[in-house]
Amino acid sequence: MSAVALVSIALLGALVGLVVPLVSRRFATADARLPAFPLPQPVRRPWVDPVVAAGIFVGLAVAIGDDPALPAFLAVAAVGLVLARVDLACLRLPNPLVLVAGLLALGGLTTAALLSGTPGRLLGALGGAAVASAAHVLLALLPGSRLGFGDVKLAAVLGLPLGWLGWDTLLTGLLLPHVLHGGLVLGLLVTRKVHRTTLLPLGPALLTGAWLATLLP
Repeated sequence: MSAVALVSIALLGALVGLVVPLVSRRFATADARLPAFPLPQPVRRPWVDPVVAAGIFVGLAVAIGDDPALPAFLAVAAVGLVLARVDLACLRLPNPLVLVAGLLALGGLTTAALLSGTPGRLLGALGGAAVASAAHVLLALLPGSRLGFGDVKLAAVLGLPLGWLGWDTLLTGLLLPHVLHGGLVLGLLVTRKVHRTTLLPLGPALLTGAWLATLLP
């Protein structure tokens, strides 16, 4: 991919980053039944979201290259940024946002499969969604599990682009979020910033793990 294309995608990501805080505030409604999130919230600096979004977009562009599925990956990333902010703010992954991410992923990957003449990759994407969904349903049903069904739905959506890239990427994308989340929880417990009963958002870890799995060779 040319330098001009990468710069254009970085600028697109920066524009998305400017919109993310505005959209997330519409969905970040606190649930009075849940304890307040104990971690300090991100410092409100207007340049943070554009820089983060631009970096995420460029990373995907470099990893995916000229694959016609790139727009689908970028669309899911854009909605994912909003989901991550909302989950950090109020421990929720709103169904409308997850549904939009799923429709964008499915529509974008279907279009990419038609353009490239590779229907098998679309089947791989659907298989990835099914495997990710089944795995997280099982985790949610385990005794003492704190995995919410919003997390299950998001995992199914992320299974679409991960499955498009292949089973190795899918497996990495399924395991890596829980490694990241587990490490974070362990560190917070050791430093006594949280307790065993504290609810922590998994959505950001699911999204970060999927992004990192996409970047890995």
